[in-house]
Amino acid sequence: MAPTSGLEVVESPQTQATKVTSIKVLTESGGLASVPSEYTFTTNPNDQADSNDPEHSIPVIDFSLLTSGSPDQRSTIIHELRKACEEWGFFMLINHGVPESVMKEMINACETFFNLSDEEKKEFRGTKDVLDPIKCGTSFDVAIDKVFLWRDFIKVRSHPQFYSPHKPIGFSEAALEFSQRTREVATELLKAISETLDLDFDYIADTMNWDQGLQLLAANYYPTCPEPDRAIGIPAHTDHGLLTLLIQNEMGGLQVQHKGKWVNWNAMPNAFVYKSVWHRAVVNNRATRISIAVPHGPAIDKVVMPSPVLCEREGRAPAYVGMPYKDYIQLQQSSKSYMKSCLDHIRI
Repeated sequence: MAPTSGLEVVESPQTQATKVTSIKVLTESGGLASVPSEYTFTTNPNDQADSNDPEHSIPVIDFSLLTSGSPDQRSTIIHELRKACEEWGFFMLINHGVPESVMKEMINACETFFNLSDEEKKEFRGTKDVLDPIKCGTSFDVAIDKVFLWRDFIKVRSHPQFYSPHKPIGFSEAALEFSQRTREVATELLKAISETLDLDFDYIADTMNWDQGLQLLAANYYPTCPEPDRAIGIPAHTDHGLLTLLIQNEMGGLQVQHKGKWVNWNAMPNAFVYKSVWHRAVVNNRATRISIAVPHGPAIDKVVMPSPVLCEREGRAPAYVGMPYKDYIQLQQSSKSYMKSCLDHIRI
């Protein structure tokens, strides 16, 4: 039976091992005035960017100009996209064509899932396999985490096969619609990114077996925290795959690293954010934050390596060894890459 506190303590001869079941349950148990020691995580306030500094103004890409603009407008936005990828690896995507109602319905469906009791969600906890079709839980891996994370999550595989928990009512329908709409945006965006590299628009998609590519839907729930400066939602990390699109409710919390500083993402209404560089999720003491990240990657058995076309053009040897995408995901989620760059393990 799930503990009402959200923490299950198991005695051992040497020490006590704490098994986390839900940060939501913990925060709603009452009387939580401070962050438990297992969750204590501090950040350096000097690493925070000045929000008024124009140097840290996050790029905005108008998606409609990629798909329905004039040739001159498309050329201009391709240039802006190339600059955003080179200088930031992060940008806000507006006018993407996904209805606001679809995005809100997905956020509401995720909130309803997180509001299920711990007992109701237990069947979806999955195994230690990072590619479980459906998996919910908290933190990253409580077996290796040095600090527990102030978040709960639900993660499902939505392409090439679609999976979904059978409850709550309406979750599956909302997830399918949102995943399909998001994939349409990602497909067009990938073509444009290919063009920014002076490659054929379908080069990346064809090379990475995009039609069979992996798509995940990962929703995170960050409840209010009594001491937000002493906890972390998700520490600094990079995502696997080709590109990740993210939405959130009205509460901010996503930060991206730019020129050594952490920059807050203040979302425009009905906007996606594209992220590929170091980023993290911070928490607050005002309201619950829900974010939904949708990573898109190659086919899981595809061996990913530096592009031979680009290496030859630049006259440079590959900087990384080739590796099946599935193996890379498992490496990233292992203890070897805990709060470290996974790329360091495959650098030549």
